[in-house]
Amino acid sequence: MFESVLIANRGEISRRVTRTLRRLGIRSIAVFTDADAGAPHVCEADDAMGVGSYLDIDAVLGAAREAGAAAVHPGYGFLSENAAFARACAEAGLVFVGPSGDAIELMGDKVRAKAVAEAAGLPVVPSYTLEQARAAGDDYPLLVKAAAGGGGRGMRVVASPGELDACVAAARREAQAGFGDDRVFVERFLPHARHIEVQVIGAVSLGERECSLQRRHQKLVEEAPSPAVSAELRERLGEEAVALARAAGYENAGTVEFIADADDPSTHYFLEMNARLQVEHPVTELVTGLDLVECQLRVAAGEPLGFDRVELRGHAIEARVNAEDAAAGFLPSTGTVVAYTRSSQARTDDAIETGSVVGPDYDSLLAKVITHAHDRPTALAKLDRALADTAILGVTTNTGFLRSLLALDAVRAGELDTGLVERVAVPGPALGHGDVARAAAQIEAASQPASDDPFARTDGWRLGGVRAPSWWLLSVDGAEAVDVAVAPGEAPHPRWRWARDGATLWLGRDGHAWRVRTPSVEEAHLGAVEGDLRAPMPGSVLLVPVAAGDAVAAGDPVVVLESMKMELAIVAPAAGVVAEISVAVGDRVKQSQALARVEVPGDG
Repeated sequence: MFESVLIANRGEISRRVTRTLRRLGIRSIAVFTDADAGAPHVCEADDAMGVGSYLDIDAVLGAAREAGAAAVHPGYGFLSENAAFARACAEAGLVFVGPSGDAIELMGDKVRAKAVAEAAGLPVVPSYTLEQARAAGDDYPLLVKAAAGGGGRGMRVVASPGELDACVAAARREAQAGFGDDRVFVERFLPHARHIEVQVIGAVSLGERECSLQRRHQKLVEEAPSPAVSAELRERLGEEAVALARAAGYENAGTVEFIADADDPSTHYFLEMNARLQVEHPVTELVTGLDLVECQLRVAAGEPLGFDRVELRGHAIEARVNAEDAAAGFLPSTGTVVAYTRSSQARTDDAIETGSVVGPDYDSLLAKVITHAHDRPTALAKLDRALADTAILGVTTNTGFLRSLLALDAVRAGELDTGLVERVAVPGPALGHGDVARAAAQIEAASQPASDDPFARTDGWRLGGVRAPSWWLLSVDGAEAVDVAVAPGEAPHPRWRWARDGATLWLGRDGHAWRVRTPSVEEAHLGAVEGDLRAPMPGSVLLVPVAAGDAVAAGDPVVVLESMKMELAIVAPAAGVVAEISVAVGDRVKQSQALARVEVPGDG
């Protein structure tokens, strides 16, 4: 086994690999950029080396040489599926903890991988060249996908031929930003389908995972085994996955992904093979009892695994806690984590601690909450309780949304498909803004400093001995401010958690979180001008496809932002004329910053 391993990644996967290295007595070496200099994954490793970018092969290899690493674990994302990186590690005398460069290149090219899969006997989804796609009007919708990488980046559903070129361009930009490779391809899109994948380690199948609960083609909830896969189908899927791994000369951990008919998953097609460890690997670990990172290290070190098949025990479910606002279309969010509480009833793989800064530069994944039980209903119940016990204050997250999603009848019944999240209305929190404002006012009233000066007291004290209520003007999550009266001695329910971030009071309860503050005069008038376009999230200006004086139709992009490696088009609210552009390509913008203004006929 290796004496030292450099982890060429960041966040929760870097911490996850470090845990296994520490358990095995192996020295861990982290890498970090300026934005991550104080991140938890850096502090927990035995050593840490600075790099300019997690995508800079020369910088990462230089760090490995300087630190005296014997091997490199790539994690997932960044360089994990970069064949040139795997080969460069070998040339530098470092063991790459993953498949060979040739296998990565073969499986990383989604077009070549489909050809290998078809030759190995796997059913495949039809693909199109761009020229074929432009002429395939009856086959729409189609899906544009990055040829390298995964995780939902570089993917666009194309509803009609007229949207193809714009979708291809956007997919290429995201693929370049996320993987350093802008190649894309087009295939048939199946709107009513399950996403089922099989974990392999070399030529051994470790069973399947159900990954159908997604938003923007990125997974939200994963479980093992799939509630829709029979023992017979499990055997068949495993045989197909192993056949592909053998045909590709594949070693180490990898995942073979399938798209399946939502009602009859025996009708399924090969999608792609991810030549790396997956984000959702913990559910497989919990049902197999294996440490997949340890398995990866043993294969890379030339040691035997000690098994050639596994038995699945019980059911495991994982929920991804992301820095995003589910109520605002899953827009990425940023901020400083002012309070963080993990559940003691679940496994939590996370990237944050109290004080962590969540910026716009990297992926929005903050934590994975994973539970295991003897059956699926119990695992679901445990996950719901664990999410309720999880509190992240200072950054808007999807924790509460995940609880509401898991409570849907279709989810509890295992009736899943990749379009469910976008098709079904997921209820918001049971508590309304009025309940939150009252709790905040109670907290504010109780926290007012005591004073011996009767005229400076704010606790409602009166000369007559009967205390008066205190009054608070508060805005919850930027909504219109409300007046709240708090009676003397009134206190919030013990289940509320709270923490301050400057003038903002963050409140959390049952997995949900809200930000409360007294609005300023400027904030009260923010966005009052019709046609005023503002940034819904912090980020960078990627494109400005229009100029002042241009005519635009409703829905036309005016400014395109990039945040957390995802794109968001800020569109014209109605037909009109671009009166003003306030930003340029490359500008960094803050949330609510003015971007542009569109004058709509009839505006006064």
